[in-house]
Order: sequence, then structure tokens, then C-alpha cells
Amino acid sequence: MDPKWNEDQPIYRQLRDRVVAMILEGVLADGDALPSVRNVAAEYRLNPLTVLKGYQELVDEGLVEKKRGRGMFVNEGARKQLLRDERQRFVDKEWPVVVDTIRRLDLDLDELVEIARRSVPGDNKND
Repeated sequence: MDPKWNEDQPIYRQLRDRVVAMILEGVLADGDALPSVRNVAAEYRLNPLTVLKGYQELVDEGLVEKKRGRGMFVNEGARKQLLRDERQRFVDKEWPVVVDTIRRLDLDLDELVEIARRSVPGDNKND
């Protein structure tokens, strides 16, 4: 996790978002243990209650489960759920802004698709 904190958002929320990113990127897989509250608090010099609040959001979202005396673990299917939710959020919130920009700048869609294909690692559809 990155130790730099943004002042525009509560730290517990940033911590939650970093764990989500780790799940999406495959750093944390189904069944993996999250770093302990105590370790995260010590490593980043945070109040343990701040770390716990960030982790609790993950529990409330059904992404993580608490196992008494053992810690917190990524739930089965958490990455799949996150991908579905993040894709929908992108389509609902970010994509309309992108479409407006494309229209405003009168960009060519075919050219944009080709640029996107070239920039995606491992996408060899044109090879």
C-alpha cells in the first residue's frame, strides 16, 4: 500500500480504496488475509480505529469477512463483484464524460479504438 494520503478524502476511505485496488489487481485473492489492523496502523502511523473503520467498510460491502481471533479475509467472489460494480460505475459516471469530450473535440471513434488497442498490453487482436 502507498503511504501517501490525500487530504481530500478521509484516510479510512483511502485505505478501503487501496484494499479494493489490491483485490482488483490480484494482489489479494479470494481467501487471502488482509494485513492486520495492528500492522497497518504501525506501518503507516495511523490510529488502529482508522484502519478498523476502513476494513469495516469492506466487511459491510461483503468483500471481506472477519474471522474471530484470526483476522480479516477476502471473500470468495470479491474480485468478480468489484469488477462488476466498478464497470457499472464507469459506464454510469465516467463514460458519459468521455463521450461528451469525444463529441466536443470531434474525435474519430475508429482512430480512438485503434489507439486504445495499441495501448492495451497483451491485446493482439490486430496481429
